Amino acid sequence: MELRTVYFDEPGEGNTDEVLRIAKQRAKELDIKTIIVASTRGNTGAKAVEVFKGMKVVVVSHFTGMREPNFQELTDENRQKIESKGGIILTTAHAFTGIGGAMRKKFNMYLLGDIIASTLRVFGQGMKVVCEIALMAADAGLVRTDEDVIVIGGSGRGADTAVVLRPVNSMDFFDLKVKEILCKPHF
Repeated sequence: MELRTVYFDEPGEGNTDEVLRIAKQRAKELDIKTIIVASTRGNTGAKAVEVFKGMKVVVVSHFTGMREPNFQELTDENRQKIESKGGIILTTAHAFTGIGGAMRKKFNMYLLGDIIASTLRVFGQGMKVVCEIALMAADAGLVRTDEDVIVIGGSGRGADTAVVLRPVNSMDFFDLKVKEILCKPHF
């Protein structure tokens, strides 16, 4: 089998429109109906619900309090745009951070989730993000674990990475398989 992977010169939000185009094309080719997309402030999520109209779009935001106590980075305006177009927003603790983030913050120690996240970052920040948000969506019951999905993430703002994978629940993390890398930054 021969498949095409697109490599971007630079990571970041300048790739967002192209990532969405590539992901939509592959979703059509594979008849994939579910898209998971990371979106901090909601800009990428709002674009995704437009591009993937008619498909199930799960937008995964940062958890409330990630940047500062009681603050949600997803804007109310983007939340309304996403939900009005049928998008589903998931706001929950990050799968790789969870309670381990409290241990790192309080005791300056790194746990298994930190090691997994850092290992995935060898392939780029977006690769860590797509694996993590797929776990989170599966754990929330928003995606099936017996169907392939396309997952979109990035390095900071916007999207620069897209993959085809079969989601698993967090407790089955080591059974997660990234089937295709559609695009990512070329480091």
